[in-house]
Amino acid sequence: MGTTTFTGPIKAGNVLDTTGTTVGSIKNVGFVAMAQSADIVQSTTSAQTAITIPANSTIVRIYVLVDIAWSSATTTYTLSVGTSSTATELVAATNANAVGLLSLNPGTNATRTGVWQNVGTSDVAIWVDSGAPDTIPGEGKLIVEYIQANNA
Repeated sequence: MGTTTFTGPIKAGNVLDTTGTTVGSIKNVGFVAMAQSADIVQSTTSAQTAITIPANSTIVRIYVLVDIAWSSATTTYTLSVGTSSTATELVAATNANAVGLLSLNPGTNATRTGVWQNVGTSDVAIWVDSGAPDTIPGEGKLIVEYIQANNA
């Protein structure tokens, strides 16, 4: 299957400018949500993924499709996500000890919530970190959905 690549944010809608006060004459153009994904594996060290979020973007959802549950001899089955090797700027340690869809969020932390609202003026790489695996490391697909250049 072919793909199409755009170099900038995509907007969609059929009323470009507001010319009145009723629906049909009020601007309805909005940004298209984007997504990137990367396979991840539970490890004793943080790792940069293949995901890079464009500058000035708003993150709207982060989740993991867990294929093999995170395992641990010390009962630490956690997964963290961030924008550096610290890997905590977006999601604090969250249990990943079951197969299925794991929804991640910034919690009630104002700093993490702020990064979700605007990743900043430069592109950011996405990193993951997790507790040391037992005998079989956990595996999954990390998916980050965002609105490109929403804050530009």
